[in-house]
Amino acid sequence: MTGVLEEEGVSLDHLKKKMAEFAKERDWDQFHSPRNLLLALVGEVGELSEIFQWKGEVPKGLPDWKEEEKVHLGEELSDVLLYLVRLSDICGIDLGKAALRKVELNALKYPVAMCKGSSKKLTTNNIGAESG
Repeated sequence: MTGVLEEEGVSLDHLKKKMAEFAKERDWDQFHSPRNLLLALVGEVGELSEIFQWKGEVPKGLPDWKEEEKVHLGEELSDVLLYLVRLSDICGIDLGKAALRKVELNALKYPVAMCKGSSKKLTTNNIGAESG
């Protein structure tokens, strides 16, 4: 039992507090430097990548995946998220606010009129060509 009801959302603040408690109870704060957490995060991203490595493109919702494959994927995604939340906390970054700011910056950087339906990277060369 996780203590979180299925229908409840989970906030980044809640995860941050849970991770801080988890580390404190184990006396792991001494090991949770930004560098160490980043390297652990990179390792977890590698484990996440291994799940998709030889599958090629997969459809949204993963309809052909077995339930145990989806559970494993959820565990690896969770490892990445938890290390990211812990790293942001140790660095004193409000990850939620930083993420919202980044979405706003991306909206300015990639205006709908120039990007809709295209996967091309916007550069100074093609911005001038598109707008003129």
